Amino acid sequence: MTTATPTPARALAPRALYQDVAERLRQQIFARELEPGGWIDEQKLAAEYGISRTPLREALKVLAAEGLVTMKVRRGAYVSEMSREDVRQIYGLLGLLEADAAAEAATIAGDEQFAELQRMHDRLEKLAHRREAFFAANEAFHLALLDVAGNRWRRQIVVDLRRMMKLDRRHSLLERGRLADSLAEHRVLMAALAARNPSAAADAMRAHFAGSLEVVDR
Repeated sequence: MTTATPTPARALAPRALYQDVAERLRQQIFARELEPGGWIDEQKLAAEYGISRTPLREALKVLAAEGLVTMKVRRGAYVSEMSREDVRQIYGLLGLLEADAAAEAATIAGDEQFAELQRMHDRLEKLAHRREAFFAANEAFHLALLDVAGNRWRRQIVVDLRRMMKLDRRHSLLERGRLADSLAEHRVLMAALAARNPSAAADAMRAHFAGSLEVVDR
């Protein structure tokens, strides 16, 4: 009896160039090197990146699908802008989704998971005077809470919405006093999680986003 020769595993294809270009563009947009509402000079960027315009255009299509870039007929690509109403609607959705996640996390989080969330919150407290580091740590905390709660579909929606929020010129945490208020809201949330109280955790997260909405409406 003969045995079949195993078929060699196919090598994974390296990530396409346009994907690397798309990530570089994302970071330039988030860093405000490419301003919301600004025209994207394809020729200049292609020369800067040392690539042809083909992978750049493919990358722009990816960002257009994500909402970060707006393609205008015969005018080219522009960094998308967020209106006040766009921001209000996104905060409203984030409040609903993350409040639900907070309730689930309060119910199912193990001791090690809670300890990690507490560690991340403690780091936020220490970064209160380092704006950019605080923003990154704050997002990491919220995503970690979503990971504890589970539901990858909810997490993906939140990631997409948070990506769009990075286009907002009026970041709520930049308002005077808002960062301190945000930390206070996080403390209430952590107390609810520690008490394993799902309704209190959901209320705390809703209040957290309501605070941001108040800033938008000023």
